[in-house]
Amino acid sequence: MKKLTILLIFLSSSCLVSAQDSLDLKLGQMIMVGYPGKSISPDDPLLSEIEQGLVGGVILFEKNILADNSWVTLKQLTWSMHKRAEIPLFMAIDQEGGRVNRLKPKYGFPPSVTAAYLGKQPLDSTRFYAELTASALAGLGFNVNFAPVVDLAINPDNPIIAGVERSYSADPMETARRAEIVIETHRRFHIVTALKHFPGHGSSEDDTHLGIADVTDTWVPAELEPYRYLIDRNHVDGIMSAHIVNRKFDKEGNPGTLSKPIVTGLLRDSLGYDGVVFSDDMQMRAITEYFGLEKAIRMALLAGIDVIIFSNNIQGSTERTVGTVHQIMRDLVEEGVLTEDRIDASYKRIMSLKQRLLANPE
Repeated sequence: MKKLTILLIFLSSSCLVSAQDSLDLKLGQMIMVGYPGKSISPDDPLLSEIEQGLVGGVILFEKNILADNSWVTLKQLTWSMHKRAEIPLFMAIDQEGGRVNRLKPKYGFPPSVTAAYLGKQPLDSTRFYAELTASALAGLGFNVNFAPVVDLAINPDNPIIAGVERSYSADPMETARRAEIVIETHRRFHIVTALKHFPGHGSSEDDTHLGIADVTDTWVPAELEPYRYLIDRNHVDGIMSAHIVNRKFDKEGNPGTLSKPIVTGLLRDSLGYDGVVFSDDMQMRAITEYFGLEKAIRMALLAGIDVIIFSNNIQGSTERTVGTVHQIMRDLVEEGVLTEDRIDASYKRIMSLKQRLLANPE
């Protein structure tokens, strides 16, 4: 009966947020975590947390794939999580192609190519590989792909973007058109995409996985154009924030994920985006080495992030459990640091996006 009630609320276009939905449920929908194993037992704590609504999303990586019978075992893993969810679960992966490619051919999955390669090919090539990726993800039980990258190839030696061929082009319109094809193709398979990394990582000289990357002196306004173009055309499902520092927008030098001037001021107020914003992994060293866990969560939520991600996938980073993150968030509300209206705003955006997973694709 409880599951039926939640689904009826979820499917109602006029009532995406119910007064009966608990604060714990709303906070849970704002949390996405990684999982360490290649299979999951029925009594695993994560399944209970999913069932209780204490976590709204799971992100998987190559470490979750068995070398043998890869397709079936990965499908069993995602299926086990989905079937325990009272509210449809965000099941996410980074499947850009090229270097960021979790589903490798050596495991029996379809081949992929880099964004830089596609940027030099006819548009039909982008459509072909997007369909190859999206159809595979849908069959495996994924409904969120943290792609496409719309960072511009401004700095050819960028260690995280152009240097590893994750950018389509230095041209913002060429990048936007390729991204649009990827988004439209994924939508046909009921898969949410997330543009990254806002407000632009293309000019950076450093890797935020390893520490602070400051683009204040290298960032250019053209880096916003793919976002502007796609937002204006209603072709954005989600956006992922960057951990880069850009004092052009945040004079205090906070990373984008923790910056209200960037997430709320620039993205929401200036560009008019009112959809879901995912954080980049909160366990990257640009965050963990400079901000404590509670401070990072507080700043991210005050900035306007809707879903905070703890991938538990970076070597040497401290594991963050669902319970720990959830309690910190609840304490922030109970102490008055975060208002329930602020939580409701994110919850409504998340539920609206999840509703699309069950509706007919556009």
